[in-house]
Amino acid sequence: MVHIRYDGRSVDVREQQLGVNAGMTDREIKQQVARHFDVGAKRLDTYVVDRTPNGDLVVRPEAVYG
Repeated sequence: MVHIRYDGRSVDVREQQLGVNAGMTDREIKQQVARHFDVGAKRLDTYVVDRTPNGDLVVRPEAVYG
């Protein structure tokens, strides 16, 4: 499962729907997410990809504190 936080929304999408797998780079995963939302890949430049211990992926904005 891929949990995506984008544009004020949180959605869960199956890897197969996005065309991603755990062996892909962060950049490749973000490109697929951008295609899913029909936006330019640059919109996700500041996003991070977290890999959870159970194999899920979380794509989210970079956290800024302070």
